[in-house]
Amino acid sequence: SSSSSSSADAITADGRYQRPIYVAATKQHVGKTSVSLALVSGLKKRFGKVGFIKPVGQQHVTVKSKELGENIKVDKDVCLVREHFDLHHVDYNDMSPVIIPRGYTKKYIDGKITYESQMNDIDRAFRRVSSNSDVVLCEGTGHVAVGSIVNVNNAKVASAVGADMVLVANGGLGSAFDELELNRVLCQHYNVRIAGVVINKVRHDKYEQTKNYMTKALMQRWGVPLLGCVPDRPYLGCPALYDLEKVFNVDLMVGAKHRFRHYSVDDINLITTSLTRFLENLRSKPSRTLYICHITRDDIILGFMAEYQRRMKSNGAEPPLEAALIVCG
Repeated sequence: SSSSSSSADAITADGRYQRPIYVAATKQHVGKTSVSLALVSGLKKRFGKVGFIKPVGQQHVTVKSKELGENIKVDKDVCLVREHFDLHHVDYNDMSPVIIPRGYTKKYIDGKITYESQMNDIDRAFRRVSSNSDVVLCEGTGHVAVGSIVNVNNAKVASAVGADMVLVANGGLGSAFDELELNRVLCQHYNVRIAGVVINKVRHDKYEQTKNYMTKALMQRWGVPLLGCVPDRPYLGCPALYDLEKVFNVDLMVGAKHRFRHYSVDDINLITTSLTRFLENLRSKPSRTLYICHITRDDIILGFMAEYQRRMKSNGAEPPLEAALIVCG
């Protein structure tokens, strides 16, 4: 369409044309936002200003738009990317043009929201982000067909803004390729070029096999490169102390440098025993164990600190204590 060609006219500072990149996945929770974060990080090393937009979002948060001078709702991933990478050359008002909260679909079908209004909002937002950026990364929502019920699925939006698609799938060969094929067909229908594929959460023992054969399969069948193959690290699915700070809205009393240390949920211990039993437990269990005690248990708190000091003084004779203690009450 005429709008797709005009809205994609992003010219970089040195006069080169840079097509937008649109990240979509084969389903929810495969690592699309993680891949988007990695891509923004890489793009920032190559371009002066990196723009980010999530054309269609679902889960939203309230933020302050400096341009409008008021609070607005944007997709939660927009807030994450903008704040983490300091993308303050673009305003929140242009980064999340369409939000689909509960009840939105019914309003669309009833005619209270029009297709034209949605596409106009997306086009306006994309033009503004693009005009202030050297390159634009768009993050989709779920798989390529998500949004079809309101006529703004990922493939259609990518086509409208003239973007190339990067597809993200989870590890494996047959199942991953099958899911990718379903999404490729819709991209083909809207004439969206697939720039490459990222396979995420690949089993460590299957990593080399998946990387080698997926590279061959994608190139033989689609002529598309495998951009990345990311091994699964189970600990990444476990909470870090930083996550607990956010959940409980508190700051670590000590050990701030370890706030990104992860702890398995299976290893959480609620302390209801005597100090003697607790110390035995502390010395026999894996060093990185998360303990919880009540604020009245001064003996446990002091015992925990004493054990840390004892290991520090062992000069390497014993492994360092990586346990953490949550005091509640």
